[in-house]
Amino acid sequence: MDRTKEPSHTLLDYYSEPGPMTTGGPHAAALRALPDDIPALVEAVQGLLIYDDVATEYYGVAVPEQRRRETHLRRAEAMLDRLLTLDARPLTIPRELDKRLVGVCHHYMLLMVAALRAKGIPARGRGGFGAYFNAPYYEDHWVCEYWNADLSRWMLVDAQLDEVWRRKHHIGFDILDVPRSQFVVAAEAWRACRHGAADAAKYGIHRGDLRGMWFIAGNLVRDLAALNKQEPLPFDVWGAQPPQPESLDSEQLALFESLASLTREPDAAFAAVRRIYEDDDELRVPATVYNVLLRQQQPFV
Repeated sequence: MDRTKEPSHTLLDYYSEPGPMTTGGPHAAALRALPDDIPALVEAVQGLLIYDDVATEYYGVAVPEQRRRETHLRRAEAMLDRLLTLDARPLTIPRELDKRLVGVCHHYMLLMVAALRAKGIPARGRGGFGAYFNAPYYEDHWVCEYWNADLSRWMLVDAQLDEVWRRKHHIGFDILDVPRSQFVVAAEAWRACRHGAADAAKYGIHRGDLRGMWFIAGNLVRDLAALNKQEPLPFDVWGAQPPQPESLDSEQLALFESLASLTREPDAAFAAVRRIYEDDDELRVPATVYNVLLRQQQPFV
């Protein structure tokens, strides 16, 4: 797979423009005011967010129960509304821990993508699995992928991995250029597990025992949506995503095999990635999705 081949201008232009989930709305100027260089931008994003599940253990901050709903904010505009309600100062100023937005991996990814697109830099969210949280398991995760024009290649950035995360998980790789062996996009996970190179039982959410091919299939659908600039929450479910746990029949296997083939090399298959998403009601994000954690239907946008 050649990720260094220059994508088409059409593709780069597409990912340079905000989508429904990444537009800043009235906060677009605030996004553009964030640092231009990637290391400084990542640091700025880290100063705005705190990860819900580890807030107490990693940072010594108790998250009030009513603030946990912030983890279900889907759009960058809504995230920025809440952030600036908590602290109205410019986004370039790091927040005190109790004034940061409470989020999950989705929010680090989405804020990075929103900021980069606001600056005209091609960026997209990628759904897959991180090898660096709970080895030998590959945990459900989201990161930002952006086009580095100087190096002429796509690079994975995991803004969630601040100094605290890096120390706790003994992370030695460059979080600004995450190795593809460390973050495995959903299509690569499907391919490896489907063809016997990896164990599907190691891919998913280990703590909840939510693992296997059905989980990888769900991430294929969510990653496809993100490649079409409809970045979902990790716990949004709709259409073709199989309910848990479920054995996949031959028709489902054929569908997900096709999705994996397309999204594994989304630049080469850009037109097909756009077409299959737009043409299939079971793959396209509907107006209402099911939030698994809240156990309720919710408007997507």
